[in-house]
Amino acid sequence: MPMYYAVPWGIEKVVMHMKERYNNTPMYITENGYSQASNSSMTAADFVNDTARVNFIHDYLIYLNSAIRKGADVRGYFVWSLIDNFEWLFGFTLRFGLHHVDFKTQKRTPRLSAKWYSNFLKGSKIAKSVHSDLSLEY
Repeated sequence: MPMYYAVPWGIEKVVMHMKERYNNTPMYITENGYSQASNSSMTAADFVNDTARVNFIHDYLIYLNSAIRKGADVRGYFVWSLIDNFEWLFGFTLRFGLHHVDFKTQKRTPRLSAKWYSNFLKGSKIAKSVHSDLSLEY
């Protein structure tokens, strides 16, 4: 998104502020996502190999994990979004989904980020970088 910056350490700072300010009230992170520009010259591979989104989610989870280890009561984290969709300000020009949607055919294709996040949810360790085989442990 053109007017926003990725600041992964910010999630830890905000969560810790909420912990202190509101007596560690349980928290849910309901939208945290990465936008990918979309234009007609992009290929399917451009859309599906979203290493920048994987790195974005990874980095935010590292800092969220730090806040949890410091005692923050975070009970849920939800990536924005499961599939590409219509964004109120940008229409179909930005894509947030873990699954690519071909808006002409409605075909949905899992991106690299969907596979990475699925492995993470199944208990894989968070790796520092994306590996071609999606192995998340060193």
